[in-house]
Amino acid sequence: MADAPSSEHPLQGSCLCGGVRFEVTAPFRWANHCHCSRCRKHSGAFGETQGRVPRDGFRLLQGEELIRVYRPDDGRVKAFCSVCGSSLFGNEWPEGDEIGIRLGALDGDPGIRPQFHTFVASRAPWDELPDDGLPRYDEGAT
Repeated sequence: MADAPSSEHPLQGSCLCGGVRFEVTAPFRWANHCHCSRCRKHSGAFGETQGRVPRDGFRLLQGEELIRVYRPDDGRVKAFCSVCGSSLFGNEWPEGDEIGIRLGALDGDPGIRPQFHTFVASRAPWDELPDDGLPRYDEGAT
């Protein structure tokens, strides 16, 4: 596993088309696999794998005008590139104290591994959870 991102060694990230680019300059606070129905539909897969960094440890380098945000009434935002559709950010984007970053949008090793599974009660019928020893929460982690 790589060292955690820092201001001396920022971790780069981007969308599929390269129109949105960002960097992480602080260690991730935590990471998880989310199996909720919204993340599943947004990703077209089991859900999303994301990590959280403090707002001051994140910098958008280009493409702010390409980012679109879906804000469900009772859930976290889903931010994506309007050109290629890449899922990029979540949580309270862009206002929150933390930035939720989709680990798949990173161009290198984040220096952290997912630590738990959330919303397993609403996972897809075909989503068989791996025997990875990580804690599982029917809803969000507390």
